[in-house]
Amino acid sequence: MSLLHVEDLAVEFTTRDGAVRPLTGIGFSLEQGEILGLVGETGSGKSVTAQAVMGLLPFLDGRVSKGKIRFMDQELTTLPETDYQKLRGNRISLISQNPMTSLDPVYRVGDQIVEGLRCHTGLSKPEARQRAVAVMSELGIPNAEKVFIQYPHQLSGGLKQRIVIAMGLCADARLLIADEPTTALDVTVQAQIIDLFARTVEKKNLGMIMITHDLGVIAHLCHRVAVMYAGTLVETGDVATLFAKPVHPYTRALLGCIPVMGMDEESLDAIPGNVPSVRTFPPGCRYHPRCPAVQEICRTRWPDTIDTPYGTRVACHQFTPQFTQQFSPDWRTTP
Repeated sequence: MSLLHVEDLAVEFTTRDGAVRPLTGIGFSLEQGEILGLVGETGSGKSVTAQAVMGLLPFLDGRVSKGKIRFMDQELTTLPETDYQKLRGNRISLISQNPMTSLDPVYRVGDQIVEGLRCHTGLSKPEARQRAVAVMSELGIPNAEKVFIQYPHQLSGGLKQRIVIAMGLCADARLLIADEPTTALDVTVQAQIIDLFARTVEKKNLGMIMITHDLGVIAHLCHRVAVMYAGTLVETGDVATLFAKPVHPYTRALLGCIPVMGMDEESLDAIPGNVPSVRTFPPGCRYHPRCPAVQEICRTRWPDTIDTPYGTRVACHQFTPQFTQQFSPDWRTTP
């Protein structure tokens, strides 16, 4: 049994100008002890996928219009809000992108951890404090007792992010969803946080979804990766295989934007155009206006998702023996 199973997920938001549908046909599974990366440009639907799993769509005038989300064999799409509250922050935790917007500047950071911990566990204040300090120490926060009584403005960006992670781990969560948690951090601190996630998932046997646009983070942290574009999944597979043998033109384009040591500056590619607005998704394959291998069928027909010989899955009309020979796996050295 998978820890999390998402099947044919579609999401709809109500706006003053009518309904918009930012997600269509999203499906993936996550096992305990596994880290899944969701990667794609801004506007691909990564954060909306997280909001759907967290049950936050009703607070944003949205809803799951189709599909299933099963967590620990419990269907979440039909779960009443009162029951969802028992899961949210307790068994499923969200680690946000910016700790400055997650931490209240007028409360000590330790009190903020304790408040969430007591809300979900019923521990007494001394017991909650003891667990909070213990988790902070496990996360590599030096002088945890001292940091516990400090305010957010007294901490560095790396320490603030560790506090947010501690808030997500204190209540014994089984699923962590990290939404761009390293974007605002410098390279050194980013590496420390990535290592911290890897050790925490392994030690506690958690499942984790890492949402990022940084393929370097995916390469160093994740076991599997799902590439999203314009509210759809275009390619999924284990990280090593997908990075070495990408099939979908969008995946290849993303990897082509990564600089490689010793390469000529003319060799660094850029993807022309932009991700379409949710109100202007094109018919057929949504990547076709930017795709260098576009054919007429791509403009009108939605591609099926099929298995590749490499063990990955891809949604592309071009995936044929002739296509894979044309775009050989040795297309470029990747991380």
